[in-house]
Amino acid sequence: MQIKIALAQMNPMLGDLAGNAAQIVSLAQQAAQAGATLMVSPELALCGYPPEDLALRPDFYDENARVLAELAGRLPPNLAVVVGHPLSEGGQYFNAASVLRGGYIESTYRKQKLPNHSVFDELRTFVAGTNPCVFNCAGVRFGINICADIWEPGTATQARDAGAQALLVLNASPFHAGKQAERIAVARARVAESGLPLIYVNMTGGQDELVFDGASFALDASGTLGAQFPAFETGLRFVELEDMLPRGEMATLPESEASVYQALVLGVRDYVGKNGFPGVLVGSSGGIDSALTLTIAVDAIGAQRVQAVMMPSQFTADMSLEDAEQLALNLGIRYDVQPIKYMFDAFMSELSDEFENLPFDQTEENIQARVRGVILMALSNKFGQLVLTTGNKSEMASGYATLYGDMAGGFAVLKDVAKTLVWRLARYRNSICDPTAPVIPDRIITRPPSAELRANQCDQDSLPSYEILDAIMQRYVELDLSARDIVAAGYSEADVHKVIGLIDRSEYKRRQSPPGIRVTARGFGRDRRYPITSKYRAP
Repeated sequence: MQIKIALAQMNPMLGDLAGNAAQIVSLAQQAAQAGATLMVSPELALCGYPPEDLALRPDFYDENARVLAELAGRLPPNLAVVVGHPLSEGGQYFNAASVLRGGYIESTYRKQKLPNHSVFDELRTFVAGTNPCVFNCAGVRFGINICADIWEPGTATQARDAGAQALLVLNASPFHAGKQAERIAVARARVAESGLPLIYVNMTGGQDELVFDGASFALDASGTLGAQFPAFETGLRFVELEDMLPRGEMATLPESEASVYQALVLGVRDYVGKNGFPGVLVGSSGGIDSALTLTIAVDAIGAQRVQAVMMPSQFTADMSLEDAEQLALNLGIRYDVQPIKYMFDAFMSELSDEFENLPFDQTEENIQARVRGVILMALSNKFGQLVLTTGNKSEMASGYATLYGDMAGGFAVLKDVAKTLVWRLARYRNSICDPTAPVIPDRIITRPPSAELRANQCDQDSLPSYEILDAIMQRYVELDLSARDIVAAGYSEADVHKVIGLIDRSEYKRRQSPPGIRVTARGFGRDRRYPITSKYRAP
């Protein structure tokens, strides 16, 4: 017994029901022409994921029902297609998947395990289903599960007990570093539990701060990987299921810095493209963060749509100007220089009475940053480009950023990228180009980081070394360790309390920052929701 199954590793546009349906039809036609008997789409492929509070609107469900019924009549007659979609039924809302065949909606499964952690809050919008769904295709009985269903025991064995011989899992599983290993481990646990081969299809693309990396796969009943499809690629992939043994392409997935870099590129490409921006603006400083942001932007949308603006002050070093210009030449982007000294001096003149006899301090530093923010936002307003901010996760954690200054913009590319990872990503990007002509000038990577807002400034004047800061931040933010636990891990008590204090006090800034791409298990966004006003301090 043999059946060819098409996995639609598709990139839906959230809310574009007609466009997503057209994408499903096109993929289904390709699948049928390739000889497939069954095609499986990702979770909520019809509407996109996550719909958030759109999934509380009755009209949203009415439109999905209408488009789904129309879609059933547009698919190839000899192909069964499993489509993920929201469902309104009896006054309740479900995360569902339906089998479309022969012009009809043949059967429907309702997701049973609704995640309510990390970036997920499906209990807010959906009701859990209770029943299995098993259908026959080419002599094989398939059970359907949706994403979180397989992260807990029960639903896989329920499908088996209802007669399933193989399990189809529809997913909108967001990327973070190391996520694929977690998925495969969980899938293997369900295979061991149920004794069923498992075919897993995942969404691709960027949706606000989330990136979906595809990387669909198939396991046989022993848990052996029978197919592994590419990450960060959209399109059809095929599994041949013969005598319950799934076989297909065995792609090599990117690891470590490569996977994070590709996620950032995809996140920028889709945020810019899906929101219709003609291009992006980046404040170029000659430093590592703006250099990496510009490089990612060029890889995402092309050099012709990226503009760098260098805004030197009296504190900007000559090498910053030189390196920023060289980077722009290497990337082939438009590069403009807009000095800020006269604007800064105008502010200081207007404030001279108020500031008389007061020393130069963080106030004057922040005015410089805010002048730069005004320039970038003025250009954005006039010409329509999206301003990409350049702050990294270490700066967002510690508050080493200026509200309405370097935080001004529409999308924060490096918001979940720690400073130490910024350096590794820059080296990774240089490693995949001609070693004699690195894209990011080496001096940008090796020089000590500085905001250049006062004479002879260095980041470590205000912060612990980034190696120490990032290690403490990762333990406190991503692992929820207490100060005592972090000190016990070998970090000085002074450093631990300083970093934790900075993180806790900077929540008000992060709440006002633009969205940014999530690449860790916990970023500063929808998966970390801390109060601004709070006296609690980790012991």
